[in-house]
Amino acid sequence: MASGESAQILQSDQIPHRNAAAEPASEHSVTTDLAYSVFTTWQKKGIVLAVSIAAVFSPMSTTIYLPALNQIASDLHVTSSQINLTVTTFLILQGIAPMMIAGFSDGAGRRPAYNFCFIIYIGANIGLALQRNYAALLVLRCVQSAGSSGTMALCNGVVADMISSAERGVYIAYTSVPTIIGPIIGPILGGLIAQYLGCWWIFWILTIWSGATFILLLLFLPETCRRVVGDGSIPPPKLNQSLTNIIRERNRAKAGIAVDAAQQADVRNNYHLSFPNPLSTLVIATDKEGALILFCGGLNVALLYAITTGIPSQFGKIYGFNELQLGLVYIPFGSGSLISAFTTGKLVDWNYRKHAKRNGFPQTKNRYQDLANFPIERARLEVALPLLYISVLGMIGYGWVLDFRTSLGGPLVFLFVFGYGSMAAFQVLQILMIDIYPGNAAAATAASNLFRCLLGAGSTALVVPMIDRLGAGWTYTFASLIWLTFSPLLWALMWYGPRWRKATKVKKADIPQGDLGEDVEEERKTAVVAPAQMQEQHREEAASAVIIQT
Repeated sequence: MASGESAQILQSDQIPHRNAAAEPASEHSVTTDLAYSVFTTWQKKGIVLAVSIAAVFSPMSTTIYLPALNQIASDLHVTSSQINLTVTTFLILQGIAPMMIAGFSDGAGRRPAYNFCFIIYIGANIGLALQRNYAALLVLRCVQSAGSSGTMALCNGVVADMISSAERGVYIAYTSVPTIIGPIIGPILGGLIAQYLGCWWIFWILTIWSGATFILLLLFLPETCRRVVGDGSIPPPKLNQSLTNIIRERNRAKAGIAVDAAQQADVRNNYHLSFPNPLSTLVIATDKEGALILFCGGLNVALLYAITTGIPSQFGKIYGFNELQLGLVYIPFGSGSLISAFTTGKLVDWNYRKHAKRNGFPQTKNRYQDLANFPIERARLEVALPLLYISVLGMIGYGWVLDFRTSLGGPLVFLFVFGYGSMAAFQVLQILMIDIYPGNAAAATAASNLFRCLLGAGSTALVVPMIDRLGAGWTYTFASLIWLTFSPLLWALMWYGPRWRKATKVKKADIPQGDLGEDVEEERKTAVVAPAQMQEQHREEAASAVIIQT
């Protein structure tokens, strides 16, 4: 262990911890000098990279299958409509399944949830590679979707475990890269495999790739869930341990760093294994703030699906492109999306610092911070709303240049603009969801996934018939006007969001203890403590730290 890390961990262990298990401490009612996480910057980056790679299987499994549809339909002697049903059911399960795994991971930990997802996913891929029956294909595609779709929710949950609000923008932006890369390289990879190895080898390749990834995660991914390991300094239960956890514990013991008994007792009380259920996700989906963000974010993704789904038919009809050329058309859209992944996070964090300075809010990274009186909705939506309007302009322009059959450069430029604005806005809304529901980050992402998939499936089914009837210009203009009609919801959230958050905390504080689920019980305990009492507690903790250090 490096000396810098030892010093950081030692300082964290010397100071008594407050309950960090129920929700990330950035949302507790006091700002302290305690480290938000004992993981170093490089460790955080390594963990985020690992879970981002794991998350690529969700979007990849959606698109790698598409180029082989005609070949699979021929092998199984079914119609195109029947084989397309396997795509529809996959998307439906992709929206529903994360609701089950998210709440489970927020209580039992990330590692058991990852193990569950990958075992299901690998088993489904093996079954898909071996079967030659349409009914089996339909069922196993649903199982494959259920296994892969939870990885994105878990990815964002891991980020929320380790990263405070002040630096969350950059890390969440990095985790969006799999969402962008998967749909781009999926069809290319699937087409190559189907052409040279056969369509069923797609599932063998996914089995090998996911199996290798699972082994690496099983050995080296540390447990990060704050209900299980607190700030990362508490040894996890045996079920949640990895080699890195064992090595870290031994190094800390050699350095003479004792485990904080109070924090360990807190996280052990919050640790529980339970049957996966969608309750925590449904609670977020029906909450006032959550529902507004999810609906508007879902509409944004529906516009994205309307664009990408219409590309093959439009460019094939207007420009006479073959399959390879159609695949290349997605490059400008993917390029804009990829650029957004590496620029939006910095913009989000810059706007956060601007509001922090304006409100006299501490601008420290990796520290416990109180967001109760911070306008986090304004800080995020001031970035998201302009990006959403940029994507709308890009969509309208794209539709009309297709209608006027301009040179190829016209629609490609608008695809780039739309890709940048749409994906950047989606990232910011994801960050805001985690800011508002930090203790249930995986459940918040699952709720977002539900709205995204269901609204996206609807736009996918409607866009081509609408273009055939109305033309591309009016179809995409109509879709944009729908979004513009609902965009004032985000303006309302910007103005009234902080008031709604305070009212929610007060409401939770008034509910009898036995009526709350375990996920929000500790938040209730924090909400009922008066700010003055919390400040007094903080002063006592600081005094205790001085005594220990002397």
